[in-house]
Amino acid sequence: MTFKVQIYSYSACSTCRKAINWLQKNRIEYEVIDIVNNPPDKKTIRKLINNLTDKKKLFNTRGKSYRSLGADFIKSIDNEQAIQELSNDGKLIKRPLLIDSSGEILLGFNEVTWTEFFQV
Repeated sequence: MTFKVQIYSYSACSTCRKAINWLQKNRIEYEVIDIVNNPPDKKTIRKLINNLTDKKKLFNTRGKSYRSLGADFIKSIDNEQAIQELSNDGKLIKRPLLIDSSGEILLGFNEVTWTEFFQV
């Protein structure tokens, strides 16, 4: 089965490279989008936040951008402020971020989860 997916990625991210290698190995068609230069739009980010029980899961908490915001940042903002921050700085978003042709979203790379999702 062939899928066409978009993968928001950062070239310096080893997890993103693993995810792209996995897509290639499993012959899944993909389009790479640089998450730093072209972060997901607010509609996509809103969908992500609405599907998560904790908005912190959407943030790349290990990154320099997140750390520069301070330890209490995530506790002090509401969802709309989170959407604004994430759409302004792609490095804040946990990656890779994969969107399939039907709009389903995978956040981060976990080989087992991706294998189940793509049924490969």
